[in-house]
Amino acid sequence: GGAMSFLKRFPPPAEGVRHQQPDTEAVLAGRSLGSGTLYIAESRLTWLESSGVGFCLDYPTISLHAVSRDPSAYPWEHLYVMVNARFEGEETKEAPVTEGEEEEDSDDDAEPISEFRFVPNDKSALEAMFSAMCECQALHPDPDDEDSDNDYEGEEYDVEAHELEQGDIPSFYTYEEGLSHLTAEGQATLERLEGMLAQSVSSQYNMAGVRTEDSIREFEDGMEVDIAPVVAGQFEDAEVDH
Repeated sequence: GGAMSFLKRFPPPAEGVRHQQPDTEAVLAGRSLGSGTLYIAESRLTWLESSGVGFCLDYPTISLHAVSRDPSAYPWEHLYVMVNARFEGEETKEAPVTEGEEEEDSDDDAEPISEFRFVPNDKSALEAMFSAMCECQALHPDPDDEDSDNDYEGEEYDVEAHELEQGDIPSFYTYEEGLSHLTAEGQATLERLEGMLAQSVSSQYNMAGVRTEDSIREFEDGMEVDIAPVVAGQFEDAEVDH
């Protein structure tokens, strides 16, 4: 039909095909486009019916792909692909043409989204289709992320290290928070250090000649413990009176 005018005739991809799935129905926004072959190639995703007419999807425009096995969402198991683009022939075209210009302006705010479902005749192929898409998608990192991920090199990317660099771990805690962040081993270490700290504190108060239980309690209550230097052994030299 003329409604699906984005369907074009072109040759199937010749190289970099990670997976090829014949007898696969393509469904756009709930409307079947017929049965054809899905080519998951490194450059793009291509679906062609036997007449050689079909469409391509570029990986950077694909925002989500998943294996869908939920019969309430769709009666047949399939590969679900969400695309940040609008395709001619979707029901959104039913908007009145006279308001064309205004419509386009309002579309800028809401990103266009299209939903494709690729329903293979052979359901057992879904995992292979999904993993092939993951591999190919990984070859096309999102250009929008480049600003934040300047240290992204190749496929190895240590998320944890990257997040640690962000420094959202505060460098000190209040006394109570600090305790809850420690492991059992850390707790023991802290308690031992606390004992040393209390003794070195008490010796300071003694030297000043103003040692009272209250002053020590006040000191401990209002104290913020900077755990890092404490653990680093700041109090190794504290004199311990037996």
